Amino acid sequence: MPAPCIICVAITGSVPQKSDNPAVPITVAEQIESTHAAFEAGASICHAHVRNDDGSPTSDPDRFALLKEGVERHCSGMIIQLSTGGRSGAGKARGGMLPLRPDMASLSVGSNNFPTRVYENPPDLVDWLAAKMITHDVKPEIEAFDLSHIFKAAQMHGKGQIKDTPYVQFVMGVKNAMPVDRRAFEFYVETVGRLFPGAPWCAAGIGANQIVLNEWAVAAGGHARTGLEDNVRLDKNTLAPSNAALVARLVDICAEHDRPAATPAQARAILGLRAS
Repeated sequence: MPAPCIICVAITGSVPQKSDNPAVPITVAEQIESTHAAFEAGASICHAHVRNDDGSPTSDPDRFALLKEGVERHCSGMIIQLSTGGRSGAGKARGGMLPLRPDMASLSVGSNNFPTRVYENPPDLVDWLAAKMITHDVKPEIEAFDLSHIFKAAQMHGKGQIKDTPYVQFVMGVKNAMPVDRRAFEFYVETVGRLFPGAPWCAAGIGANQIVLNEWAVAAGGHARTGLEDNVRLDKNTLAPSNAALVARLVDICAEHDRPAATPAQARAILGLRAS
């Protein structure tokens, strides 16, 4: 039987605004509605940020709590992955939602350049976030913006700072960071297989490269991320009408490779997560 593909939907992020695409969900209510539609379309992981009412990013744990509660109510079994990203807060405020015990949380284990700023992930903060994830039984999703981040994750796993089998996501196409390069992608896959034998992995492409990484990841046996956080268009001339539309496109890619979209229960089993 073909291996199921876990589809992660990154519903809003910290950057896209309704001026970029009116479908970008900003309020908690909009995000819950958009996530539910994406769940119905085939997504089994919700990667979530929260926003202030004016659309600016925040790490407010109260907003995360409302979002988590709504997704749990309307999307039975869906894996909730909260972001500890640096655009939404500074220092330990980035981990303020971890006591909510989401199933997963993003963990960037190293710094790198973004389009107009340095994405700072100093070692002491990385260590603190990883420790908090262990304390609250939250599985980290290692967001690898650079090859060195995969090796850093392996070092942390060896020291017990990352428990169980790691889950690494390659992020390609961020300006000034790792470009979308097929040989680099293949080396990422080989490196994860060598450092973490048998471990599941995921890939995310930014902007027009979203569909490129979707194709590469599904064909190579990995898992894939889509959503309005990373890309607001279906093609050069067409805005994506919803997160669900991007998920549906990815489901079609999975079908082309004879891989069904993973159910939430299948995704939890693949990732070694507790039952919902």
